[in-house]
Amino acid sequence: MPDTDSAAQIDAVRSGIRRRSLFKFAGATVLATTAAGLLPRSVLAQRPGGVSLGTGETAVLNYAFALEQLEAEFYTLVMKSPYAGMNSRERQVLTDIRDHEIAHTDFYRAALGSSGIPKLQFNWSAVNFGDRTSVLTTARTFEDTGVSAYNGAGQLLRDPQHLTIAGKIVSVEARHAAIIHDLLEPRGSSFAGPGVIDDFGLDLAARPSEVMKKVAPFIVTPIDSSGLPKA
Repeated sequence: MPDTDSAAQIDAVRSGIRRRSLFKFAGATVLATTAAGLLPRSVLAQRPGGVSLGTGETAVLNYAFALEQLEAEFYTLVMKSPYAGMNSRERQVLTDIRDHEIAHTDFYRAALGSSGIPKLQFNWSAVNFGDRTSVLTTARTFEDTGVSAYNGAGQLLRDPQHLTIAGKIVSVEARHAAIIHDLLEPRGSSFAGPGVIDDFGLDLAARPSEVMKKVAPFIVTPIDSSGLPKA
């Protein structure tokens, strides 16, 4: 990929949803509807040592919230102790992605209110945060998985406002995925490889069960996703 394209991707990431802009478009919609009672109350059943995502629309939002928590903590740890040799370009990109993921997490926490899952516990033993390849391959896994997760969950949402916001967030996640692929393989084509897009050139869509299996090694807190609606 030409350097000009790489720079354009970085600009796209930087101009994506930041904390302030996220709340500008999301706070006026989902937060308002939450206050009006569109999200069922008392649907979050705590289990000993674990959590339930709840049921219906709330379960879908909590599912996204869990994935955003995973990504936010990962990038926070990445930037807390940057790997050896991290250059200025990588530092800026990863800092921007961290800020986006924190903004997404803050949004879901506020939108779900008392129906939201608590802070999850994660296991990072499989990641060598001091090694560039380990960090970026993990980031690639999370971003590709996140895009396919949102694409798969979209069909489970019924509220138009929730669907619109999920669409905006997944567009940012797709930018993250593209730039991470470029960091790992400059001028490469892995961003459009068989594990990323389907035969029609569209981003993959994954069922929640497939997504949870991919991220399970990183999540310590048991999660009950049985209340997710069926497509």
